Amino acid sequence: MKTLLQNFLKDERGTASIEIVLVFPVFFGFFLMTYESGVYSARQVMLEHGVDVTVREIRIGVITNPDRDNLRTRICDAARILPDCIRQLEIELVQRDPRTAWVPLDANVRCVDRGDLDAAYGGTIDPTGNNELMFLRACIRIDPFLPSSALGKAFIEANAGDTAAGESYALIATGAFVVEPFRNN
Repeated sequence: MKTLLQNFLKDERGTASIEIVLVFPVFFGFFLMTYESGVYSARQVMLEHGVDVTVREIRIGVITNPDRDNLRTRICDAARILPDCIRQLEIELVQRDPRTAWVPLDANVRCVDRGDLDAAYGGTIDPTGNNELMFLRACIRIDPFLPSSALGKAFIEANAGDTAAGESYALIATGAFVVEPFRNN
């Protein structure tokens, strides 16, 4: 029995498999987190791009009287990789007078309530007037691409108490424009 145990301890076959079994899950976890953060970043960049393109179209007069559905469609058309964009995107236009004291925007950005996707926001977008400073804020609810990865789980756990979020995270983008004084509404 003693000889058998000594032979077993001296045998070096399979030692590479032990290293792989110990190291592979860690590196695979890093790979999944890297992939999830890349998808997150790409979606954020595309939402910012969609808002920037839409704000530019408003500024140069392509969109003359913005309404919620038109703006939502324009943002989603420019940001093509956002899943279920039309239903998951909520926008708001906030008007500020550039000639008065600065009032900061409300930190709470309105986002889609996942518990009631069919309920639309009841507010209206005021027609923009000449020389008015407008902020366009967009918020979209996104499910993690890999919810079982550590980063995907962190996204889900960060919104654990928020029933409106479901198992999603919010991406937010903001743009600003001033309605040119020569434009007639």
